[in-house]
Amino acid sequence: MTIKLSVVIITYNEEKNLSRCLSSVIDLADDIVILDSFSTDRTEEIARRFGANFIQHEFDGHIEQKNRANSYAKYPYILSLDADEILSQQLKVSIYKVKNDWKYDGYFFSRLTNYCGEWIHHTSWYPAKKLRLFDRTKGNWGGYNPHDRFIMNPGCKIEYLEGNLLHYSYFTISEHISRINYYSQILSKTYFQEKRKSNIFKIVVRSIWRFFRDYVLKFGFLDGFYGLIISVNSGYETFLKYSMLLNLIRQERKKLKKCTDD
Repeated sequence: MTIKLSVVIITYNEEKNLSRCLSSVIDLADDIVILDSFSTDRTEEIARRFGANFIQHEFDGHIEQKNRANSYAKYPYILSLDADEILSQQLKVSIYKVKNDWKYDGYFFSRLTNYCGEWIHHTSWYPAKKLRLFDRTKGNWGGYNPHDRFIMNPGCKIEYLEGNLLHYSYFTISEHISRINYYSQILSKTYFQEKRKSNIFKIVVRSIWRFFRDYVLKFGFLDGFYGLIISVNSGYETFLKYSMLLNLIRQERKKLKKCTDD
């Protein structure tokens, strides 16, 4: 079955990335939807230059925004990208083939990340399997903000595509750490709402394990200096989100104790 494809992207101040992203899909897309969170840079100008359907909505979470963006697509068959991602030539060829012979409900592929100018081929960052090509009627975005994922309905069939989704992530180490701090706050609040547990033992053990897994078991050491940095930062992210969770739990206990004493 031959299909028409909608490329869907959510944005906020992506002028440094968006042109590169759209250039990689312009000859593949039959429809481009960009849902923007009121950018203050040239994001809108760039989007309209590529003929995108540019819509704006206040950001209320990655999952919520991506599900909303899908609703604006002309066609049910969607390629979902972040503005800092592009298709490798091999992946583009694979998607062309799928467009002309759509057999499954969804397709996933590997994401290869560029970190501070270097491609990272190990740690938990590669191969990072991403389900980004799908029939939107067969699932929804879910998971945990900000780590969203498209969840297919039970019984759906998915297939792997050859080629990499190229991800241009962080230009500096400080930018990476800043994002970890921001994301950890969001995740810790989500975990707290779900009544997850945390304690000092869990914080220490999980943080050390995350570093060991990424650097040793997943061969992060083969990526040299940046493999070390990414592995350390992964352990730091684990440390931070469970520390913040424990802090929220302790604050809640204090409030309950105060209410009981009063």
